[in-house]
Parts: sequence; structure tokens; C-alpha cells
Amino acid sequence: MSRKITLIVLTSAMLAATGAAQAKGCIEGAAVGGVAGHVAGKHGTAGAVGGCAIGHHEASKKEKKAQQANAASAPDSK
Repeated sequence: MSRKITLIVLTSAMLAATGAAQAKGCIEGAAVGGVAGHVAGKHGTAGAVGGCAIGHHEASKKEKKAQQANAASAPDSK
């Protein structure tokens, strides 16, 4: 139980320190990674950190792709 509380406190502190702009994809990734790490052998913290990094990376790729699609579909204003 103590470990679970520690994980929650550390995760909350990490999210507060990174700010809202940096957290895109992190929360979902951390949740999935934490569960996967726990199931894979009591490595929930490492899974949450890895999941956060991957989730943020995937969200950034998705946002960049959406910006490119919007730029391609926008008419030239020349």
C-alpha cells in the first residue's frame, strides 16, 4: 500500500512539474505502461515512465501530422 501511494505522489509531482503543454499523451501512456509493467513483473514505475515518454512522442507525431494535413488542404493566399 505504501508503494502505491508513493507511486501516485511521484506521478502527480512529475505531471505538475512538466506542465499541461508537455503532458499530451503522457497520462494515457503512463497508465497503460504502469499496468503493463506491473503485470510483467512488479515494474509499474518503470512502465509508467516509459509509457509517458512513448505516449508523449506519439501525441507529438499525431499533432505534427494534423498540422501538415491542415497546411496541405489550406489554399494558397498569394
